[in-house]
Amino acid sequence: MAIPNYAYLKFKMPSPNDVITVESTYKHVYDCDVECIEYAKALVEAKALIFNLDQLGSEAPDSKHRAGTFEPAEAVKLVPVDPIGSDDRALRISATLNIK
Repeated sequence: MAIPNYAYLKFKMPSPNDVITVESTYKHVYDCDVECIEYAKALVEAKALIFNLDQLGSEAPDSKHRAGTFEPAEAVKLVPVDPIGSDDRALRISATLNIK
């Protein structure tokens, strides 16, 4: 039963005792309009971001690989940490490194 009047910036609705009238100014209406437009732009950007994140999720690498695992991209060779010692500890370095 509420009646908005956009030309006079008034909103009227019945109440048990009388008619309730809500008034506004043009500046307030303009500020509300700007706020609504900014909110709509933020919603559009949020939906685009969600869409992009969904696409990135579908392009994710194989789930067998976990964060923290390392697989060399090229051939490696083992170099003992202590060539004189008897322990089996060794470093992995690239097989294509120059001696220089």
